[in-house]
Amino acid sequence: MVNCDFQLRDVGLRLGGNTILSGITFNLGKPELVALLGPNGAGKSTLMSILAGLRPAHEGTCLFQGVEVRRWDRARFARLVSFVPQAVRIDFPFTCEQVVLMGRTPHCAGMFETSADWDEVRRAMALTDTVAFRHRDFRTLSGGEKQRILLASALAQSPRVLLLDEPAAFLDLKHQLTLYELLREQCRQGLVVVTVTHDLNLAAGFCDRAILLHNGRIAADDAPHLALNEQTIADVYDVHAEFRQTGTGKTWITYGG
Repeated sequence: MVNCDFQLRDVGLRLGGNTILSGITFNLGKPELVALLGPNGAGKSTLMSILAGLRPAHEGTCLFQGVEVRRWDRARFARLVSFVPQAVRIDFPFTCEQVVLMGRTPHCAGMFETSADWDEVRRAMALTDTVAFRHRDFRTLSGGEKQRILLASALAQSPRVLLLDEPAAFLDLKHQLTLYELLREQCRQGLVVVTVTHDLNLAAGFCDRAILLHNGRIAADDAPHLALNEQTIADVYDVHAEFRQTGTGKTWITYGG
């Protein structure tokens, strides 16, 4: 398997005289599902864009496979790292199948798609339960349906690393659970997945690791049951949290009690 290590050392970013991120240091070196957490304005989306190589003005070092992300050839990088931002606007009348096929662009060697490209498209749409949408105009979908198509496009890219910025934001409860089960399965198959979420219970229930940001710095980086404790939640979110055990033995976090 291709080595897919990210190594961040003292990564920071300043915009307009404001410090958005500072002193961010961690490694991503094995297939795992990582939750990137923190309140609004903590720097989560900015950090994801740095990992995706979209913020070349960042301070410090962000290496992917030993090479600074801003020095990677973009086509080669896109074959290995797929990024789905919070929102993607598509103004043209593409079908959902065509949008998913766009995920194969980094692998294209000519003007026309191959049978292997279509195999990946069908696989990705089956995984995300979007086959029924394949002939629909992407613009006509609901927010949650669009998110699933964009995830399918990212999976069709056949990456080694999947970066997702709030992928469950518009999904109903069933599809939130299905999404995180799918992400866990992708990790078992060898992917590194980093997902931004505001849902601490989804992070606690599905993720292998939780990285909490607060005021642009890392407040915690550990297994969720260690990172998400009463004191850290109070420090980061300024709310009181209580931890309860469900009938199946899982921990459930409640707030304000």
